[in-house]
Amino acid sequence: MTQPLRKLTMALPEVLARIEVDPPSRTLVEGLATVPEALAALEQHGHWIAAIRILGQALPVREAVWWACVCARRAPDPAATPADLAALQATDAWVRRPSEELRRAAMAAAQAAGARSPEAWAAIGAFWSGGSVGPADAPEIPPAPQMCGVAVASAVLLAALRPDPEQAAGRHPAFVASARNIADGGGG
Repeated sequence: MTQPLRKLTMALPEVLARIEVDPPSRTLVEGLATVPEALAALEQHGHWIAAIRILGQALPVREAVWWACVCARRAPDPAATPADLAALQATDAWVRRPSEELRRAAMAAAQAAGARSPEAWAAIGAFWSGGSVGPADAPEIPPAPQMCGVAVASAVLLAALRPDPEQAAGRHPAFVASARNIADGGGG
């Protein structure tokens, strides 16, 4: 029996409609009813990238962004810039106390970091979590529903590549386990 993972409440078809999943992974999950069932099938067959993409969409936005932060910390980059670290701090601040001001501060930090690091993509995920993606003084432009999850999955996949891309495949299972912990109410 698949662990319920109480925070994964989005229907699997809705999740799959938001993302690209490689054909072998899609075949594995076709006909399954829930995200936890899909994760179990993907994990059993080593389809970690698809599992990460699904989790980026299926976790509630705040938990998803937190997961990106956790993964960035688990794979620290000795060459991280002060701007990267500032993006992570800005994202942490938003996760702990979501507000419009902190959401926009996270995006400013991501832009200052050059949107190249897991830390910056976590911050972009915070910005794309809701609100408007347009200027603060312009009419509201809501983000597309998949945008936060795409940024989160990007952050997690980038974190897995460092400091040595050869170790990415070994990091994927640990990162998915972290998301499972968050989905069940843990800290990741």
